[in-house]
Amino acid sequence: MAHLSRRHILGGAAAGSLLPSAATAQARINPPLDTSIKKVDRIWVNVPFREVPKRNMVRELPHWTYFEICKVTLACGVQGFGEAMVYYGGRPLEDATIARVMGKKAAEVMWDDSLGHGLQQALFDAVGKANDVPVHSLLGRKFRDRAFVSWWAIDMSGSDWVLECRDAIAGGYTDFKTKARPWFDLDEQCRVLTATLPKHFKIDFDFNAMLLDTANAVAYCTSLEKYHHIAIWESPIPQGDVEGNQLLRKRTRIPIAHHFGSPPIQTALREEVCDGFVIGGGASRVMNDATIAASADKPFWLQLVGTGITATFSLHCGAVLSHARWPAVNCHQLYTHQMIKPAMTVFNGSAAVPEGPGLGVALDDDAVERFRISPLKERPYPAPGLLIAIRWPSGATSYYTHTRQYWDDFLLGRLPVFPPGVFLETVPDNGSREWKELQARAARAAVHSRGRPL
Repeated sequence: MAHLSRRHILGGAAAGSLLPSAATAQARINPPLDTSIKKVDRIWVNVPFREVPKRNMVRELPHWTYFEICKVTLACGVQGFGEAMVYYGGRPLEDATIARVMGKKAAEVMWDDSLGHGLQQALFDAVGKANDVPVHSLLGRKFRDRAFVSWWAIDMSGSDWVLECRDAIAGGYTDFKTKARPWFDLDEQCRVLTATLPKHFKIDFDFNAMLLDTANAVAYCTSLEKYHHIAIWESPIPQGDVEGNQLLRKRTRIPIAHHFGSPPIQTALREEVCDGFVIGGGASRVMNDATIAASADKPFWLQLVGTGITATFSLHCGAVLSHARWPAVNCHQLYTHQMIKPAMTVFNGSAAVPEGPGLGVALDDDAVERFRISPLKERPYPAPGLLIAIRWPSGATSYYTHTRQYWDDFLLGRLPVFPPGVFLETVPDNGSREWKELQARAARAAVHSRGRPL
């Protein structure tokens, strides 16, 4: 037997020891897991809206109930899951994409945003589980234990906003993100809503550029500053209007948020067109954009939309991003089920970041089976059989059958911008010939009437 000197023993493998290193010995006992991708499964589900969102989302986003659940199985047997809202800026996972990742190490491909949200989330979940660490450990150094979240709703009557905020407050939320639209009188909506809110509760309004220009925006935004609950304006006018956004930011006391990247980030920062950002997309894009925002000391909210599955992934992102100071928009409150166990709970406007392996939550398999459907061949929009009336304060009415019609008319400057007293309503089918004829005409093009025939 060879003589083992003190130098051999203390120097280990680097000194040419005949004894295996501790790491080598441990590896022989517990060989590393094979994390190559063995299988990818896809399941379509149709998750129902809660009642108030349901009656309002039908005009514009009835297809937001369709999700593709993605399950990834690694060669070592570990499984991960994720989801993608099928018709939210993407499309179902393609066979070619699955073929591209099969057999590869999960950690080598999980940062590829082109895989889509569902597969990417599932890979992060699987890699976290295989390494017995939470997803946030894969994303970076944890900065906070609880991440900020907001309650989201589409545009609706002030009375429906009251119902949504009542649920939000009961659920521990302190921030409400919603849409400001020129077919509703926002001043009246705020008057109705804010009378029911506690002083600490905040509202963020997204105009989607529907104030069109500074001539409208400066006067309108400053007139609403009397409502102290308003915390942020998002995209009041087109983000590419650099000079207009500079002027608006100087004239309003309420911070302005822009979607990151428009105008180009160098321009946005140099010209100081906004106070913070909206950041979303895949994991690589989120981390990259968030790093740039933080380097400029700009706050942002994460906008990762889906059920509780996506909301949980967003919590992990928020845990490591120092400037994710504004409440995240995840929209999981729209649905009757979060699709995870345990469900996310909120208090004081934030939710705990899970510390278990991977996402740190389990997929609600019972809910998946309950809402499981066959894949759809095309997007189910517009919803059939709607007749929507925009009632003008002059007494006139404009009839449409879905939101995209009047959205385009407003953005193109064909209709009045936020006139006091305007409101929108859905005209129920009364079975009459007049209703059917008017609905058929409105499906082809807007019908403008001096009065209110229906």
